[in-house]
Amino acid sequence: MLVVTRHRNPQSQAREFLAAAKRALAALSEQPGYRGGRIGRATDDPSLWMISTEWTDVGSYRRALSAYQVRVEAVPLLSTACDEPSAFEVFYADDHDAGLLPAESGSSRASDAGTVGLGQAAAPEVATDL
Repeated sequence: MLVVTRHRNPQSQAREFLAAAKRALAALSEQPGYRGGRIGRATDDPSLWMISTEWTDVGSYRRALSAYQVRVEAVPLLSTACDEPSAFEVFYADDHDAGLLPAESGSSRASDAGTVGLGQAAAPEVATDL
């Protein structure tokens, strides 16, 4: 699972944002299921920043957000993100840095995920949407 958040910050606050983002990644990196993270800034718009993290699955990410240190260091920063979808399933990876071969995977998202909410049972087993 890939989580990408974009943040708008005045250039005058660049150092403070980068320091806070590093603390957030440090707190997240201590959580089970964390695979890695990056902080970036748009090359053509220095007020636009990006934080990306990779997780083994959506459950790991959601549980990580409940950890005390993450609530202290990461959640306040993540709450300043642009209001847009931020969590993505990875369908294809060609990660040369990690020494992984290109791999394709199916979706782990249930076909009725858009209509059945948390705590609602649709069926004992539901096929994925792909």
